[in-house]
Amino acid sequence: MTENRWLLATQPQTTEEKQVVLKLQNEIGITEELALLLWQRGVHSFEEAKSFFTPKLEDLHDPFLMQDMEKAVERLEKAIREEETVVIYGDYDVDGTTAVALVYGFLSKYHDNIHHYNPDRYKEGYGISKTGIDWAKEKKTSLIVALDCGIKSVENIAYANTLGMDFIVCDHHEPGENLPDAVAILDPKRKGCPYPFKELTGNGVGFKLLTAFCLKRNIPLENLYTYLDLAVISIASDIVPIIGENRTLAHFGLKKLNENPSTGLKALKEVSGFQGEMNIENVVFTLGPRINAAGRIAHAQSAVDLLLSKNYEEAVDFAYKIQAHNTERKTHDSQITEEALAMISTDPWMLHEAKSTVLFKHDWHKGVIGIVASRCIEHFYRPTVIFTATKDNLAAGSARSVQNFDLYQAIDACSNWLEQFGGHRHAAGMTIKIEHIEAFRKAFDEVVQAQLQEEHLQPTIVIDLELSFSSISAKFFRIMKRMGPFGPKNMRPVFKTSGLSLASTPRIMKEKHLRLELVDPQTGQTFTAVGFGMRDKHYESLLAADQFSVVYTIEENTFRGISSLQLFLKDIKY
Repeated sequence: MTENRWLLATQPQTTEEKQVVLKLQNEIGITEELALLLWQRGVHSFEEAKSFFTPKLEDLHDPFLMQDMEKAVERLEKAIREEETVVIYGDYDVDGTTAVALVYGFLSKYHDNIHHYNPDRYKEGYGISKTGIDWAKEKKTSLIVALDCGIKSVENIAYANTLGMDFIVCDHHEPGENLPDAVAILDPKRKGCPYPFKELTGNGVGFKLLTAFCLKRNIPLENLYTYLDLAVISIASDIVPIIGENRTLAHFGLKKLNENPSTGLKALKEVSGFQGEMNIENVVFTLGPRINAAGRIAHAQSAVDLLLSKNYEEAVDFAYKIQAHNTERKTHDSQITEEALAMISTDPWMLHEAKSTVLFKHDWHKGVIGIVASRCIEHFYRPTVIFTATKDNLAAGSARSVQNFDLYQAIDACSNWLEQFGGHRHAAGMTIKIEHIEAFRKAFDEVVQAQLQEEHLQPTIVIDLELSFSSISAKFFRIMKRMGPFGPKNMRPVFKTSGLSLASTPRIMKEKHLRLELVDPQTGQTFTAVGFGMRDKHYESLLAADQFSVVYTIEENTFRGISSLQLFLKDIKY
């Protein structure tokens, strides 16, 4: 495992910046530490703080600011008015399946002649497939609404046009040089698109289409907001920045998910065994992987069936089916990760000279190679691409990045070796001829060597504030919690406290975790801290240390109805 670098986040330097923090502290009536956390998140006035603490759905941007939105709504209205057959087509991951459930679930209330379709990951691959288009043609379809895909499906959308089918593309991935010949292309990342917020998910773009549809037809937006629990699943699972519109949608989506979830999500929460109030992290680690597992192991159709289900008993059956897929996914994940790490460890060039990881094995399960790429980064912190064979001498690849490195640009620079690729700066997918993998491996590493600096190859823990235990209270936590939902660009605050000691011998939990009683000798104050997966690295060192520093987040732990604050450790240094 690579050692973590600790980096203190930006602190107020100028007199003006310090005055802003002091003014926030006085006007809101909060501690200096909380005012600093707000300042770091771009909240610099009382009005901004009021808006930050109380997001409002009416503050979402006008959907008609998005390029082609007017065209998209007009074409959708024409299809409904003339009773055309419409197909809602989505990708097979969490974003794609929740987007289909959202758009199909909503539009089916206003149009009877509507179907939904998700491609088979293994038979069709990512994006708009010819198989899917032919399936739609058999249904006498004249309009396809593509969700979370389509921006690069130039050839297949052209093929659909020859069959008399129109496309509305709702995507959020980076466009290529050529755009598909669609009636409307909704993608905030399009060059020249004036839409103010560029970080929507595919589900989010579909939500904006439905918002515009509602506004055009005078449908109460409250009818659409009942689907926000689906929106937050996509936002959490697609790892998009939780700022701006995403933060607002996530805020209200979590409220819906916790208070009155859809039948399918209620069943999935029940089957997963989760209890208590869900936050973004719970979605990422509990619901997201289960929904994703449907498309990884079998077919994404079972995830959509679950999300659209209205009958609770039926939904529970779907949820158990998905749970079984997730269990199988974990088995493949564990086995392939072990093989991948062994390949790196036994390859001298990859171990000592390369700054990237590119691996290939014929029989690796295509559904988990993205997860395996992430696992490899946990051990060898560098941009990683994992390939497995598919068909016709081709391999599919899934790539993941490290902090501050634009993976998409790096792959684009080597794209002459690829058949196709797509994605964004953090993650990407691609197809390649098997005989070109070795050439791609060398080309990709050359790009990484040229662009990645040495410090980027060390994982960094960004620390918001250095904190004394005496600053941590129930009120402090309550106000900090309102700064959520937490996620990329608005991460849960991370704190550092130095000069700590053990109040008692560390307890080992489930053979690999640590439970510590930490004491601040200066104040005598103690907190319970949990270090997941820290036993091997830290148990002996803690016993030998007089004092040490920790970085952590603050969480609320409820046991037998009693709640207390607890520290979740991210790292320890001696």
